[in-house]
Amino acid sequence: MSISIAIVEDEKNYNNALKKVINYQQDMKVTAQFFDGNDAIQNLPAVSPDVVMMDIQLQDMLGIEIIEKLRKEMPDTQFIMCTSFDDDEKIFNSLKAGAMGYLVKGESMDKILSSIRDVYQGGAPMSFSIARKVLKHFERKLPEIKGFDELTEREKEILELLSEGLLYKEIADKKCISIDTVKKHVGNIYRKLHVNNKVEAINKFNQSKN
Repeated sequence: MSISIAIVEDEKNYNNALKKVINYQQDMKVTAQFFDGNDAIQNLPAVSPDVVMMDIQLQDMLGIEIIEKLRKEMPDTQFIMCTSFDDDEKIFNSLKAGAMGYLVKGESMDKILSSIRDVYQGGAPMSFSIARKVLKHFERKLPEIKGFDELTEREKEILELLSEGLLYKEIADKKCISIDTVKKHVGNIYRKLHVNNKVEAINKFNQSKN
């Protein structure tokens, strides 16, 4: 089954370049392009794509605002931020709004394509520079989070690799375990930290700063 993708990006050349590369893949297709936020807000729910590639800084509004307004209407759609901004506030505001991935413009098309596949399969892809910021945040906040002391050493290792942006398969290969075992560990991590997914875990860590 083909992964349906919408692109929300006001830089037309970049928008069209993404579309061309995505449509060249056998397992994915761009079903909609939007060049401003208002158009995206009005029409994205009807398109209901599997994945949205979202620019964070549109001419008329922030991509974060679009996700905040549409997240409940589009529970089955995964949002990936694709932007030139990598400051902490925008990263965590995007994740709190419901973005499942955060890519810095300039990433290779291979990275972008693998990130689309990853987020479609339940992952949370991030550029390396973003993952490092998130990891530092995890390192600062993990000991303060209720339930962290219940995690096993292996679960802590996997949580750290997740926060670095590694895919389940990459973690499985790195730790010489099966993907199913990785998924089981992740389930235990979320249960012990009382969260449902990685974004909720990051939200929890972020809120603990305040």
